[in-house]
Amino acid sequence: MNVRFLETFVWLAQLRNFRMTAEKLHTTQAAVSSRIATLEQDFGVRLFDRGARDVTLTLDGSKALAYAERLVKTMQEMRDSMADRKLYAGVIRIGVIESIIHSWFPQFMTSVHQTYPRLEIELTDDTTIHLMDQFSRGNLDLALQTDSMVGPMVQNLPLCDLPLRWVGASHLGLHGEALRLADLATFPILSFSRNSGPHKFIERLFDNHVGRPVRVNCMTSVSVMVRLVVDGFGLALLPPAIIARELQEDLVQLLKLDVEMPALPLVASFRTSPENPLYEQIALLAQDTARGFARSVSNEIARVPIGSQDAASWESAQRNSAQR
Repeated sequence: MNVRFLETFVWLAQLRNFRMTAEKLHTTQAAVSSRIATLEQDFGVRLFDRGARDVTLTLDGSKALAYAERLVKTMQEMRDSMADRKLYAGVIRIGVIESIIHSWFPQFMTSVHQTYPRLEIELTDDTTIHLMDQFSRGNLDLALQTDSMVGPMVQNLPLCDLPLRWVGASHLGLHGEALRLADLATFPILSFSRNSGPHKFIERLFDNHVGRPVRVNCMTSVSVMVRLVVDGFGLALLPPAIIARELQEDLVQLLKLDVEMPALPLVASFRTSPENPLYEQIALLAQDTARGFARSVSNEIARVPIGSQDAASWESAQRNSAQR
């Protein structure tokens, strides 16, 4: 049933005049007459008694008017709700990696809350590998991580790039001169979770430059990895963006190396749906927040990606850096 026809019925019942109703709805008297005739045909009853100048509701018309008014009111409330972001309610399930949590995620949460104050966020903090699995199973609406995802109605937005640097505890005294990878290999190496992009990169890096595999200690918790670096247990390849406090307090130092390291690309993955544009709007908020963060810091901390960023370009950057 066409809601515009019901709106026409309601207004004609109030104004009781075809010309005035047509003016109110910015249409013609013929269009108003046609809509009412269609409704009467659909309902199988006569809604109005037509006089020389005015119309009056029939008994069936009066009965139908109460329902029509409720339907029109509900539709208007729906329109108002969709037009006003502050009226969005419900739950959105967001998966996020720790590198984002420890950099610009608080600003993102603030932006979401200000834009959609009635929206509830169900947060999952995990590795990219696990987030991709949860997303593919339909357990997440939005994933903020490092790899583009492929699937029906899935879209990826580049967020920002986080440069990677080798980091060691200040008391180790390694930050004075440029180091070789062979120098790093004498220390325990700490890395993100096994089979993640950074972990694979580190294995290839040492294999190509040192000529032998290096034992890499993998961990799923970035917080634990940073703590072990601070305590001097080993060295790690980390984004400086997530260790701002440790750098400021001189607990850790960025190491100089004779090999260039790639940046860690961050991506927002979500399912597109014409019926529910909320996921895309939240992903765009994440993109705005990430790029605002990148513009507020130096290029050594974060960068706005140039062009489109996807998983293939990240793997290409890893290979190129590992081979140089």
